[in-house]
Amino acid sequence: MSTFLSVAIAITLGSYGLASLLLLVRVLRGPTAQDRVLALDLLYGIGTLSALVLGIRYASHVYFEAALVIALLGFVSSSAMAKFLLRGEVIE
Repeated sequence: MSTFLSVAIAITLGSYGLASLLLLVRVLRGPTAQDRVLALDLLYGIGTLSALVLGIRYASHVYFEAALVIALLGFVSSSAMAKFLLRGEVIE
């Protein structure tokens, strides 16, 4: 792996880590439930992107499959939380 790619991956993962910390603060201190749900949804997105970057770093297909599972769980949980906030129930 080239030096440029290694440095780019390190910077990317560091940026994702910083964004995750800021979003974690928003999840814990968010003034409304909608802010918390949006921050949690973005955390799922950052988790997916981090898994993809690690898959590139280690040249492993397992990380790409993990990213797919994280994205799927993030979509389902965000949809369930949005429905709960709108209607007050998830299953009708």
